[in-house]
Amino acid sequence: MPQAPAMPHAPGIPCVHIAEIEIDPTYRQAYMAALNDEIATALRVEPRVLVLHAVPDQVNPARFIVFEMYADVAAYQAHLTTPHFMRYKSATAHMVKSLKLTEAFPGAPEPKAL
Repeated sequence: MPQAPAMPHAPGIPCVHIAEIEIDPTYRQAYMAALNDEIATALRVEPRVLVLHAVPDQVNPARFIVFEMYADVAAYQAHLTTPHFMRYKSATAHMVKSLKLTEAFPGAPEPKAL
């Protein structure tokens, strides 16, 4: 996923993104496998990845919504350089038809602690 535009972030404020990804439907199974592997690895090895969750669109199964929350902008930027993310990007580059990345800012109240 491309790097989000620079936005002011206070230290310790979570960095939240919503990615809307449309793929070539002929690659759906391969894409889902790569995406699931990327998510599982990130959550396992990156403690500053707080949430990484993907769901297929119910109307268009070639469209995925990915909700991402990182401890802060530095955690997001570090995620973009990990071997598992780079592997996902190179493995799926030919599958992705479009990508829209929206940065969101958590407001009050604070996210619920798990």
